[in-house]
Amino acid sequence: MQEIIHYSIKQHLENFKNKKYSVKEYISACLERAEQTKHLNIFLKLDPDKILKDAEISQKRYESNQARLLEGIPISIKDNICEDGEQTTCASKILQNFIAPYDATVIKKLKDQGAILFGRTNLDEFAMGSSTENSAFMITKNPIDPTRVPGGSSGGSAASVSAKIVPASLGSDTGGSIRQPAAFCGIYGLKPTYGTVSRYGLVAFASSLDQIGPFARSVEDIALIYSVIMGYDKHDSTSHPKTQEMKIDVDPKPYTKEEKKSLKIGVYFPSENEEGFDLSVIKACIDLKNKLEQEGYQVIPINSNLWKYSIAIYYILATAEASSNLARYDGIRYGYRSKNVKNLIDVYIRSRTEGFGPEVKRRILLGTYVLSSGYYEAFYHKAQKARKMIREEYRNFFKEVDFILSPTSPTVPFKIGEKVNDPISMYKSDLLTISVNLGGIPALNIPIAKDELGLPIGMQIKAWHFEENKIFRLVKTFEEDGWIEKF
Repeated sequence: MQEIIHYSIKQHLENFKNKKYSVKEYISACLERAEQTKHLNIFLKLDPDKILKDAEISQKRYESNQARLLEGIPISIKDNICEDGEQTTCASKILQNFIAPYDATVIKKLKDQGAILFGRTNLDEFAMGSSTENSAFMITKNPIDPTRVPGGSSGGSAASVSAKIVPASLGSDTGGSIRQPAAFCGIYGLKPTYGTVSRYGLVAFASSLDQIGPFARSVEDIALIYSVIMGYDKHDSTSHPKTQEMKIDVDPKPYTKEEKKSLKIGVYFPSENEEGFDLSVIKACIDLKNKLEQEGYQVIPINSNLWKYSIAIYYILATAEASSNLARYDGIRYGYRSKNVKNLIDVYIRSRTEGFGPEVKRRILLGTYVLSSGYYEAFYHKAQKARKMIREEYRNFFKEVDFILSPTSPTVPFKIGEKVNDPISMYKSDLLTISVNLGGIPALNIPIAKDELGLPIGMQIKAWHFEENKIFRLVKTFEEDGWIEKF
């Protein structure tokens, strides 16, 4: 039965209905695969008994013709998304024993459609990192090469799909935390338009940038999961009313030959021998550009005056918001409390010192600094203005082009430990993804090539706000043309 773990969600749903195998048989194969890949350190918690019990419930629904849209489909969840009665640690010691008292909106939507929630996946602590090495509990390994990182911060969620334990998972993306691990693990990962997926129940890192999104191994599966989790939510003040009108095409049609000729594709590709980029990434960009031109697309080079500043802008805004959001973890209300304390101030200091890891402390300090008296105008206020400029620049670009393509990461997956002591080098992993979050636009990673070692190279496709369906059609076109690498 192990071959069934390779099937798509669409195939599983058809096979359940046609009684080719039962939900329990499939879920048992997934649990067997999870056991086989235990060395990759993907899950912070996995409860086989509960999962099998849920599989039995789903099977009965099929037998009584009451199956819902995702009935019996296992989906792993990043451990910063609340699920009622389950741990939500954010991979941090400070929340090590925290049990969520309610379901996040996305969790409720998945449950309502019959999905089986399959474990809590590892991440960089509080979603702060690009390698999943910052977890307080374990380092997740890349299923394609276990000596390398799976990317971050949603490394566990990406690895669970790449390792073929589950066909889909949920992650969160603040500066690239879905797309970059998707690129490193050779799968699809969608960062949706900001405001289309409710953040209610997502533990906040940087509220104006965070967005929940899906991982999968096909564009149809991405579209299907997105269609379930998106939508307006009164519990989230940043939820966009336009989502009430949106209808996601879960069976995207490829563009015709004639349609291709009318499409304008902006490309933001590194020049040959550009510093910081792997040669294999540069070659993949050149190859893709040639293919696009040969197929008749109108290829238009994009030159941004602002994206080079996006890391600086992001690490002012994101750390400022993190400093504010993480102030709640004080040893008083919930979470870890130091036992060796003398007074109230001691509770605050010791609990946070012992509970937070080094990367989280670094970002809290940076955020507190840029918000402090005398520096607010010089840093935070200017960064907000610069963010508006990036958004306007994207608006102007999309008046001229339908899509913008760029590499997702400047490098292929790097070795575990290679950048752990060099935070600046680590931050540069998000060089190409951050501007998307600052602009609030959607972007989808696709596995477009392999390097000489067989490591994946990802390409991200960007579009204007609420144009996810257009992205899905272009990706389907690439799939039909045989441009997508399989891992």
